Amino acid sequence: MDALDRKILALLQEDGRLTITELATRIGLSISPCHRRLRELERSGAIRGYRAIVDATAVGLTFQALVFVTMRQEDRDTLLGFEAAVARIPNVVQAQRLFGDPDYLLRIVTADLAAYQQLEDDTLAVLPGIQRLNSTLVMKQVVDDRPLPT
Repeated sequence: MDALDRKILALLQEDGRLTITELATRIGLSISPCHRRLRELERSGAIRGYRAIVDATAVGLTFQALVFVTMRQEDRDTLLGFEAAVARIPNVVQAQRLFGDPDYLLRIVTADLAAYQQLEDDTLAVLPGIQRLNSTLVMKQVVDDRPLPT
């Protein structure tokens, strides 16, 4: 990956709807070499896809919680079962397995506190292998969906 590839990545992270013509102009290449570089970045997995970034508040998801999960059991089957179950919950927008305690960090969005409470009681608390859930409410997003440094 060279400087031109990094510039392509930076520009597309800012605006994924750039046409190949606009992209080529901004990085100073003709269309064909720019297109080849773009396809190679996609083929290699450096670019995983394209998507719209939706404002959670605009679609009624005004409540956010960070949930720290400590597992009772940490055998392979329990962890894989927990991870598969978490992946099926639409309100979980990020899930990360951590070193140490707690074992997982989940970022969850819901319409309000009541919806979160119902999700925790009915869905999260019954996931396989859980010993403890510890929730922290998000007061304010300071940095969100920042492009990766290139």
